[in-house]
Amino acid sequence: MGGNAHGKGVARKLYGTEYNRYRDHLLRLDEESRRMRFGMLADDRFINDYADRLHDMQSIVYAHIVDGQVRAAAELRPLGLNRHGEAEAAFSVEKEWQDSGIGTDLLGRIVRAARNRSINRVYMNCLAENRKMQAVAKKYDAILQFENGDVVGRVAPTHAHYFSIWREAVEDEMGFVMAVLDLQRRFIPAA
Repeated sequence: MGGNAHGKGVARKLYGTEYNRYRDHLLRLDEESRRMRFGMLADDRFINDYADRLHDMQSIVYAHIVDGQVRAAAELRPLGLNRHGEAEAAFSVEKEWQDSGIGTDLLGRIVRAARNRSINRVYMNCLAENRKMQAVAKKYDAILQFENGDVVGRVAPTHAHYFSIWREAVEDEMGFVMAVLDLQRRFIPAA
């Protein structure tokens, strides 16, 4: 499918009530994509436990949704209480939607969300062999360094400005409308 799949979906922020859709996406990842996402082998139990803690981690999740299913996601998670202004970003794209520009789009949304929340440093850990994620990070001027066998990318977002805050707010409103329409489509049978 590759590049053809990208045009079929919509990217938007997920609401906490939709985190089960994010979990379902993570469960659909093939073994290699799971390993690239989590930096280790991740079985179904690990993913279910991880998804159950998303609210506690104060994550913001952007998703690429196709026909009601999350096919790619980017997560921005603040780092610890003593690390104000820092966050970690993580990405996952189902195999048939890889190499279509979705990851680049989602990273742009993550960088903007970090900027609008005064997060001045976003870390992206990836395995040294994950060349796709490294290429995406370089598009946003990430500084890539090898640490303990992994590549750590650091992106320093610029400061928030009126346009970036306004754009996120408008996209959130549009995303809410899309979520309501999707909910209606899934739970109200066609006449």
